[in-house]
Amino acid sequence: MNLSVDIAAGKRPLTLANPVMVASGTFSYGLDYAKVFDIQRLGAIVSKTTTLLPRAGSPVQRIDETPAGMLNSIGLQNVGVAVLKRDLAPVWARWKVPVIVSILGSAVEEYGECAAALDSVEGVAGLELNISSPNAQKGGMEFGQDPEVAAAVTAACVRATQLPVIVKLTPNVTSIAEVARRVVDAGASALCCINTLQAMSIDVRGKKPRIARTFAGLSGPAIKPVALRMVWQVCSAVDVPVIGCGGITTATDALEFLMAGATAVQVGTATFRDPLTPLRVLDGIERYMRDEGISGLREIIGAARRE
Repeated sequence: MNLSVDIAAGKRPLTLANPVMVASGTFSYGLDYAKVFDIQRLGAIVSKTTTLLPRAGSPVQRIDETPAGMLNSIGLQNVGVAVLKRDLAPVWARWKVPVIVSILGSAVEEYGECAAALDSVEGVAGLELNISSPNAQKGGMEFGQDPEVAAAVTAACVRATQLPVIVKLTPNVTSIAEVARRVVDAGASALCCINTLQAMSIDVRGKKPRIARTFAGLSGPAIKPVALRMVWQVCSAVDVPVIGCGGITTATDALEFLMAGATAVQVGTATFRDPLTPLRVLDGIERYMRDEGISGLREIIGAARRE
């Protein structure tokens, strides 16, 4: 069976051995998980979001379990680009699985600086622009909600690097298709749909929000139908590869995203409950293809869109 996919379009191609990736913010930098299972079987790893300078993150409480999901407000705690290049990229360079670095800036120019700093770094296979996190104090979702600013961020990064540039979109918008079109026009090689939905929970005994910063991002199975709908809409609006993300816990979930038009998928929150979920998803896709007599993944991608 041929499970390989191209997740970046145009002059900046990026081919994966299979379509199962792990999502930013749920897999750290991959080093700890490498001790648990064979991460080389994955299609790609997306690192936790990295900023130009280190960030300490949000105060506690940062996480709260919800029905069929999880709230998180980690606050993009990370080591910063310089430490990433010095300590992490050399390890990634020895791996077979490609590592895509998620980046975020507090200004358009800062995104470009991050992209430039990671250009030509061995071990970095691509960039994912986080213009969608509801947990950034500056940047993130506020940039992704404005099509013009989202396009400006994308253009700044495309100018600054030869790496494939993937833009991760926020669902917290009126029209995700409009933002998708603008960032593709600005040079995005691919899109990832979606990041978390802005949400909150309240401690009724303490009479206060459970999350220290009040609002947080909702992830997990609860958001899958929303993510699937948005992947369908974005695939209808643009002609670059789309990566489906949001609530994927099983191979059936992943197949739904692929049939909606996604070229690849990212498994995120499910890895907190079971770190082996991405491999179970991959194994399930392979079983489905054997059972259905499908020789190549391209027969599945967009299957639900065909008349």
